[in-house]
Amino acid sequence: MRSSSKKRYALVGTGNRGATMWGKELVEGWSDEVELVAVCDLNAMRAKRALEYIGASVPVYTDFDALLRTEKPDLVIVCTRDSTHDDLIVKAMEAGANVISEKPMTTTVDKIKRILDVEARTGKRLDISFNYRFAPTSAKIKELINSGVIGDVTSVDFHWYLDTSHGADYFRRWHAFTENSGSLFVHKATHHFDLLNWYLDSDPETVAAFADLKHYGRKGPFRGERCRTCRYKDECNYYLDISATPLLESLYEDPSTVDGYVRDACVFREDIDIPDTMVASIRYRNGVNVSYSLNTYMPIEGHHIAFNGHKGRIELRQYEKQKWTTPPADEIVVMKNFGDVERIWVPHSSGGHYGGDDRLRDMLLRSGPNDELKQRAGSRAGAMSVLCGIAALQSSRTGQQVSVADIWGADGGLNLLELRP
Repeated sequence: MRSSSKKRYALVGTGNRGATMWGKELVEGWSDEVELVAVCDLNAMRAKRALEYIGASVPVYTDFDALLRTEKPDLVIVCTRDSTHDDLIVKAMEAGANVISEKPMTTTVDKIKRILDVEARTGKRLDISFNYRFAPTSAKIKELINSGVIGDVTSVDFHWYLDTSHGADYFRRWHAFTENSGSLFVHKATHHFDLLNWYLDSDPETVAAFADLKHYGRKGPFRGERCRTCRYKDECNYYLDISATPLLESLYEDPSTVDGYVRDACVFREDIDIPDTMVASIRYRNGVNVSYSLNTYMPIEGHHIAFNGHKGRIELRQYEKQKWTTPPADEIVVMKNFGDVERIWVPHSSGGHYGGDDRLRDMLLRSGPNDELKQRAGSRAGAMSVLCGIAALQSSRTGQQVSVADIWGADGGLNLLELRP
């Protein structure tokens, strides 16, 4: 018999995200609720390095099936490449575990259907780590929309900016290939599409998008294999010295001798096949129209979002990183068509994503927090955000509007579009 009511969890994927948010931070901050019992990674050296960082002494597995048979975890946390999520989720649930998956839930329609099917068959639960829902500004905006202060929302302006550090990083790593990530329309924008779905309490219906590779990949001025060995390191603005970040050096440099995966691959590799400049127009089932964009080589990090309604407008400009000082709070401006302007300052909270990471972990792992704003996101939310991204990528490649219902199809399986959140 178990001597504790703690959830026994296994961490699968020991890269930076797994080792930090779902590794060291979870073990140190939520030890009253969870107990790490094993880690799994195809690269045993990386897994061992991650364990050293986490400060735990548990078994290391390279065989996920063996981990499930031996450890029998209550919970599996998936932090691997996006394209592998479905296999791990299916195996974990069939073995009797609940699952928390990093976003995106997966990358293709068929993989979405596999996940929904196993969840329905096993009765286990899948949570998606949509931490942006839990950021204080996001919660406040949701409250304002729900209050009806601007009436029914009719349209949304939503623009996300990744700077030349964060944005470039996607082109250094495995994310740079559609096969792995589904493109940034899926990997990164799944956060943004999920926020829209949640804010509007509706589903994307039709997507029309444009996307190009304008800055990285074959459009760049230099060519190299990786930064560490590149002859252009003294003149390339995108040179990255991972030795300056001990955790990255530990998790990726020596372990690269095992699997060949380097953390500082050239952002100008000619075989990169994802776009870096993206725009989309999205029509929602409730009639709301959205104008969206994502750019990956900006001098700023953050986003701008505005909700237009019959009675006014809610607007936020959130700065996450920039070359000037900003207040330790975000300003939400509520403008009424025939009334006063209200300026609401939302203070930043400690922890990642202005406190969103901690609030997410509290919701998923601690009993007690209510969910009045419906911030907890399950498989349906994960599916709808991925479907929006798949539709956007398909539209950008075909030049045609894409219906989410059409890409989902009617094959007699689970009808996602008829399920309510």
